[in-house]
Amino acid sequence: MPILYEQKPGTILLCDYGLGGFRPPEMVKRRPVVVVSKRKRQPTGLLTVVPLSTSEPLPLEAYHCRIALEVPLPGFAEQECWVKADMVATVAFARLDMFQTAREPSGKRKYLTRRVSTDQLEQIRSCLRAVLGI
Repeated sequence: MPILYEQKPGTILLCDYGLGGFRPPEMVKRRPVVVVSKRKRQPTGLLTVVPLSTSEPLPLEAYHCRIALEVPLPGFAEQECWVKADMVATVAFARLDMFQTAREPSGKRKYLTRRVSTDQLEQIRSCLRAVLGI
């Protein structure tokens, strides 16, 4: 189920790049992403995100950085991720979802809210400045 509300910068979500509109060599599958856009006064239904990958980018560039998560994300075995800021995208809420965890005894779904640290978010912003030349 897609998110319904804006998320804070640094929030880790799942993005379904495979819903159409993206074509190889762009991202075309479900992937964890970090929200990098600021919250807006008037929500637009869009968030700007950068994807995370467990594969080290080759060649390693100034717009890539490695971040270590405290615990692996559900469905992903690795704690180390690579930020691929060269693949920054502004996507609709319909593409974004939170990580699901075990259901409550009543059957209601439970969701996990994960964020990168303030230092890691600053590293990601530095990568964005490098790729955008700002």
